[in-house]
Amino acid sequence: MNICFFIGKIISDIDFKFIVGNKNNASVAIFKLKVNENCILTVKGYNKLADLCYRKLSINNYIILQGELNSKMEVILYSVELF
Repeated sequence: MNICFFIGKIISDIDFKFIVGNKNNASVAIFKLKVNENCILTVKGYNKLADLCYRKLSINNYIILQGELNSKMEVILYSVELF
């Protein structure tokens, strides 16, 4: 497992979805984060973090996040703060 920290700008709307039939993850929030000129990451937050992202974050916010980076250049969110 890897833990990464990123600072970037949200460049997409927060897409909030409910997951039907999955006992561990009931909701997910997905958005794009621009880290620098050439790097755009997809960020996914589940359950309480998904709710927090949907309520508090919006496009053009700068954020600091902690998460796990997978091979698809997706970050599974552990924590997030407005910058």
